[in-house]
Amino acid sequence: MYLHLFMKISRHKSVSHAKAIGATGRSPLLDSCHSWLNNIFTVKTDISQDKNMTRKHFVTPIIDETLYSLRNLAEKGSRGFDCSEHSLSVVKSWAQAPGGRRQTKNKESQPPADPQLSPQKKPDQPVLAVHVPCKSAELSAPASADSLESIIADIGDCQRCKLSTTRTHIVFGSGSPSATLMFVGEAPGFDEDQQGIPFVGKAGQLLSRIIQSINLSREHIYICNVIKCRPPGNRNPEPDEIKACSPFLNRQIATISPKFICALGTFAAHTLLKTTQQISLLRGQFHDYNGIRLLPTFHPSYLLRYPDKKREVWEDMKLLMNEMES
Repeated sequence: MYLHLFMKISRHKSVSHAKAIGATGRSPLLDSCHSWLNNIFTVKTDISQDKNMTRKHFVTPIIDETLYSLRNLAEKGSRGFDCSEHSLSVVKSWAQAPGGRRQTKNKESQPPADPQLSPQKKPDQPVLAVHVPCKSAELSAPASADSLESIIADIGDCQRCKLSTTRTHIVFGSGSPSATLMFVGEAPGFDEDQQGIPFVGKAGQLLSRIIQSINLSREHIYICNVIKCRPPGNRNPEPDEIKACSPFLNRQIATISPKFICALGTFAAHTLLKTTQQISLLRGQFHDYNGIRLLPTFHPSYLLRYPDKKREVWEDMKLLMNEMES
């Protein structure tokens, strides 16, 4: 009896989690959940002849824990997610490589380099630790005839911050220069630094599957990062590095002129929106970036560490699809 009851409560709790709404955690569902759990024990049970004792020592703690969990989710920015079979199958597919294969390090499955859009430097070429003065105003106000090629030329063999001393390649961006949708990440990782292409490691493979789930491919969108060089040990970008590199990002966005931007993770969202609000509170809704609709969501590398957050990213992707199709 206890096992059967626990399974019923667990299933109902999952649905409640999925439909939790509101910053205060209050919704009609919470009240119905409370009533449902109480009504369970109106039936006869062989566990105890004292129904009041059963309610007091078993039901009440479950009710309290369920309601607490729902409110906690709401306070963290959860606005609910779809538990339909389709949504669950999509999220499950993100754990596999395209075509149903498991993730591998097969370089043939990775996107080819675009020599025009991926400025590169030979790995064995020495990097001089020379600071090249550059006023941010010169970069943040692009010429009217700006192009991706001219931005690449302006970047050159960039020495504007300390990351130039440790990088292998400058990772500019890849994809369609006339894309309607642009993904902006944080910074290159090890694989990106080696190849000079954004999002080609495990997080990049997951991003490719997320893009496929909204019926697009990497050839239809544009992908880049806030900073163009890998921070040592994949540490977080530092303020001076973001300051030196973000003008190039602003020029990329202005040149491509997408209708939608998906900011992947905290640093992309904070840089573009000029905010310090938590990504969990920023996601799930559109924001304005110079007239472009911007949707923040969790970074794919975060999803690799916390797979349960994939459902929330899928909700964001569905929101993005609906807006792009409207």
